[in-house]
Amino acid sequence: MRTRLISAGVGLVIMISMLILHDTFILPFVTSGITVIMLYELLRAVKLEKSIPVLVSVMAYGITVPWVYSADYNFIDSPIMYAQYRENRGLILFGVALLCSMGIFVIWLNQHKKIRYEQVFFALAAMLFVPNAMSTMVRIDRENIQHGVFFLVLGLCGAWIADSGAYFTGVAIGKHKLCPEISPKKTIEGFIGGMISTAVVFVACFAVYNNMIARYPMKEDVSSYIAVAVTGLLCAVIGTVGDLSASMIKRQIGFKDYGKIMPGHGGLMDRFDSVLFVLPTFYCLITIANNLNIL
Repeated sequence: MRTRLISAGVGLVIMISMLILHDTFILPFVTSGITVIMLYELLRAVKLEKSIPVLVSVMAYGITVPWVYSADYNFIDSPIMYAQYRENRGLILFGVALLCSMGIFVIWLNQHKKIRYEQVFFALAAMLFVPNAMSTMVRIDRENIQHGVFFLVLGLCGAWIADSGAYFTGVAIGKHKLCPEISPKKTIEGFIGGMISTAVVFVACFAVYNNMIARYPMKEDVSSYIAVAVTGLLCAVIGTVGDLSASMIKRQIGFKDYGKIMPGHGGLMDRFDSVLFVLPTFYCLITIANNLNIL
């Protein structure tokens, strides 16, 4: 227990520091670091971590994506140049992804007797999915100038509050197993409790922030609160899907934890598995809400 608490404390200090310095290079730097470690853990799961060329190709894309999305007026002074950059950054990422993917295929052709196609396509999927999912941390912050850090905290809460709510509800009243073959401890009652607790936390945080903290409050009416509550519910559902998906991979490859970087907790993939699914979902939902002038 002491080891788990120390690891959690160190992780909390890093996350708080990142949030305090969110409008500097620290946010993309920490995001890149987390992404690289997660990619290494996934490559290790399919025994590709010792293939240095594959590792370098995957890591190159993982490092690039957060920095591409981090460019804002702190880095590009001209509004015209910034607009042009935003218009073309998708093309930049496509080019980098293409180069890194071609590098992996060349390595595969050269080492086809050692590397199987399942490993190659798992590496490609991880390379494309993990960095883009984690980079929504940067996108949420940079694309919401007035409320970016609040949305970032709320998005992370969407991933972790549901898990805590599900755990405590499951311990208290859980009887019916949700997916016993994948995660024996998860219950249907816990799942519902996680959804409700996330929705309640989202609504409470929105009310407190908008009325007591925000310098420029967001729109606040019945539709706003409904949108926030629905976002919380959906994030809880998606987070559970992400958690179960990561657990299923571990079971199929025979791993207990993805890594040991956080003693008592496992690897970063063990801590951020639900974040990979929740943050992109949260980003899409708040973007839609903003475009519809709900928030």
